[in-house]
Amino acid sequence: MSFDVVIRGGRVVDGSGLGAYRADVAIAGDRIAAIGRIAERGRREIDAEGHVVTPGFIDGHTHLDAQLFWDPQGANSCWHGVTTAVMGNCGFTLAPAHADARALVVRNLERAEDLDPAALAAGIPWSWETFPEYMDAVDRTRKAIHYAANIGHSALRTFAMGERAFEEKASEADLARMESELETALRAGAIGFTTTRSEHHETSDDRPVASRLASWEELHRLAGVMARLGTGILEGGTEGVLSSDPAVVDETWRQIRHIAVDLGVPVTAGLIATKAGGRRMLEQIDAIAKAGGRMYGQSHCRGISVLLSFKTRLPFDVLPAWQSLRALPVDEQRRMLADPATRERYAKAAMEGDFSAWRGIGAMPRPPDYDGIRVYERGLPPNPTVREVAARRGVSPARAMIDLAVESDFEVLFIQPSLYPQDEEVLLEVLRHPRTIMTFSDSGAHLSQIADASIHTYLLGHWVRDRGQLGLEEAIRMLTFEPALAWGFADRGLVREGLQADLNILDPERVGPAVPRVVDDLPAGRPRLSQKAEGIRATLVAGELTVQDGESTGTYPGRLFRNRLARKR
Repeated sequence: MSFDVVIRGGRVVDGSGLGAYRADVAIAGDRIAAIGRIAERGRREIDAEGHVVTPGFIDGHTHLDAQLFWDPQGANSCWHGVTTAVMGNCGFTLAPAHADARALVVRNLERAEDLDPAALAAGIPWSWETFPEYMDAVDRTRKAIHYAANIGHSALRTFAMGERAFEEKASEADLARMESELETALRAGAIGFTTTRSEHHETSDDRPVASRLASWEELHRLAGVMARLGTGILEGGTEGVLSSDPAVVDETWRQIRHIAVDLGVPVTAGLIATKAGGRRMLEQIDAIAKAGGRMYGQSHCRGISVLLSFKTRLPFDVLPAWQSLRALPVDEQRRMLADPATRERYAKAAMEGDFSAWRGIGAMPRPPDYDGIRVYERGLPPNPTVREVAARRGVSPARAMIDLAVESDFEVLFIQPSLYPQDEEVLLEVLRHPRTIMTFSDSGAHLSQIADASIHTYLLGHWVRDRGQLGLEEAIRMLTFEPALAWGFADRGLVREGLQADLNILDPERVGPAVPRVVDDLPAGRPRLSQKAEGIRATLVAGELTVQDGESTGTYPGRLFRNRLARKR
């Protein structure tokens, strides 16, 4: 047999959770053709000595719906071993969208997901109205990774209701139209339906995004479409479990149980690993499973944090004394802060500033807690707090932040914990739970605030190598087979003959995220966070080498995955 690629001498960690073994892996076309001792030479030979060979990682929670049109590589996910990304989460998609009402779709995205409207306007090649037309556009686009698409509730609602989607309960006619469009999307290959009820998801004009206006009855009607067709997974809708009102928590679980158990629709949702809330959510997920329903918690592997930068956003931006400075071009800010007296003046204003009127949404910076904000010196913990750095320098914490910015030419980043700091003990319990999936990167969203596409390499570097709390085989299963099973990807997630040749070759002694940086390469020159990985030798997608030693090879073998209904046609 003729092989296109042979990967030689690596240890295969096959995604099943079973122990690693030494073997060659041969690829023919886009499939794994042989595993073992392979004598025949391939047209391309890759030396994997000292490395492990794993399935490509699968990310079940991204927002790459818009980015894929201007970024065929799929950054930042592609740098961290992701070969399949599920997009369209939290109810946010670019379709369906009437040609004269695209602004309504963008309204749902720009603040809640921190997607710059100028970048969206310059980068989205609008050529669709319906969701099937959007999927066809994705099909035609060059891609270095595979994608699977959900249809989002907010887009569906604005398609059916227009401006009323942000103001009213859906009428019977509205519901009928949403049901029809959802069925059309599912028959065209959408793998699920997504929504959000989070109070942190607001529009740029301070209104709830469209899905937050939906009643539980509306959500049940739409879930019923998936139940009737026997396909699709519901993502989201559980935000009420974080409420301080026990009645809201109980009602949320009652409604989710109805969808998962009574309607028989699988449900997945983000799980925040707080001491009380995280364990309570695991108990409820187990109860749903015991009653015959399917539900998966989407877990992070570290505390969700906002990245602060003098090139993007700072907590001080809300202070009147800082606003004139921050309104200037970055180069002018650098010039002004080069003066020590000016630095001290702004530091004093920051330390004495009144943050009591602060109101932030989602990933927006919070008032400064200098014992919590850390200086991003290395990709993995530990990193020092701002207060620790300030004490070493003998200056105030705000002055330390300004000095570090000036000294680094504004390149330094600071890590600010989010509203829901996660407990590491509970987080480990969540990661190990049989009904959770390590995903939830939000890759493609919060482009100037969050860099969580690196969670896959973080898991391997922090929890496996540095902490020794997870075995390598266990962690690779979390990143591959488990999400493949949850989202119905039967042809990937394992290193097995006949499956898709989506593979990573990595050094377990080096793998981990690099320190992020701010780059200005979005459409219209807008900034975003860029974060690469260390220790990944190569990534192959559909049998083709797409990333080698942290650099794109310029090959684009990625495809759009469609559900079984579409594949039967």
